[in-house]
Amino acid sequence: MVDYDRAKELKAFDDTKAGVKGLVDAGIVHIPEFFITPAAKDEFSAKNLDSCSDINIQIPVIDLTDINEDDFQRRKIVEKIGEACETWGFFQVVNHGVPQHVMDEMIQAVRSFNEQPNEIKMEFYSRDNLKKVKFNSNFDLYQSKAANWRDTLACVMAPNLPSSDELPEACREELLQYSEHIRRLGHTIFELLAEALGLKPNHLLDMECAKGHFILSHYYPPCPEPSKTLGITKHTDPDFFTILLQDQIGGLQIYHQNQWIDIHPVTGALVVNLGDLLQLLSNDKFKSAEHRVLSKHIGPRISVACFFTTQFQPFDNLYAPIKELLSDENPPLYKETTVRDYVSYYNSNGLGARPPLLHLRL
Repeated sequence: MVDYDRAKELKAFDDTKAGVKGLVDAGIVHIPEFFITPAAKDEFSAKNLDSCSDINIQIPVIDLTDINEDDFQRRKIVEKIGEACETWGFFQVVNHGVPQHVMDEMIQAVRSFNEQPNEIKMEFYSRDNLKKVKFNSNFDLYQSKAANWRDTLACVMAPNLPSSDELPEACREELLQYSEHIRRLGHTIFELLAEALGLKPNHLLDMECAKGHFILSHYYPPCPEPSKTLGITKHTDPDFFTILLQDQIGGLQIYHQNQWIDIHPVTGALVVNLGDLLQLLSNDKFKSAEHRVLSKHIGPRISVACFFTTQFQPFDNLYAPIKELLSDENPPLYKETTVRDYVSYYNSNGLGARPPLLHLRL
């Protein structure tokens, strides 16, 4: 349309500070044009949708029972994780030590935050990257080709916790509780990943990879036209790895062997996916896989993603392929980078752009 002013529409949406939920609450029947995915025809072709619905193709589900009590069991788990990281870049973990009630309460708290009166929620609405706690819709709203159908509460939780009054009352206790459990699980996973690379358990921890994490709580309202937009555009994560808690609605997909595959929710499980920085450290032995989230008529869908990264800290650590993994036959594939520089480059392009790791390729 000749008279469509995209910049004006984006600003008007942003200025409401009500997010996507505000559109749904207003009773819209057709989604605003800036949400329409340009490649919707390709993204949602019948072939594409058929290819991802095979219930028999599943990312590995790995049981962490007795991880610290039984050496033989630990070696088997390390082997499974290594295989999953090389072939999928994704796996789910069960018996991981995070109590079911903590996960349930976290999901419910995200719902409570998003469904409270707008004027309370709006106090947290911001696009200031220096804020430790902020609520908004689409961090890349002004950079991306199409907006995604979701709202997000972002909280930097480590190494320095926000003060109690910085966190929203609706989910404060749950965030603190969940963050502590997930921090401990994250340390265990860093050890297992190091072992799967043939390194000592503490190798990645000693590199300060686990020094920071932040939590993105996503709220995906039901969409009146789900075939025209996405919950999240296809992307890889710009961190070491992500631990994801999702509800039972589904919609998360991974791109694997030239097809989109559903990651079906498993009761009690947490999804782990490797980020670009671990692919870099492993010199491509481990994969950071593209993934996306579909929009749905039903909802809201709620997920909580914990990113292990130090992007919010003034760390100058340089990360490059780990020397112990390199040889004449396996030379380094990437230039070194700081986490902040990498994330800054990633964010400047918006989701769905050219794979960001390529700009560090030697």
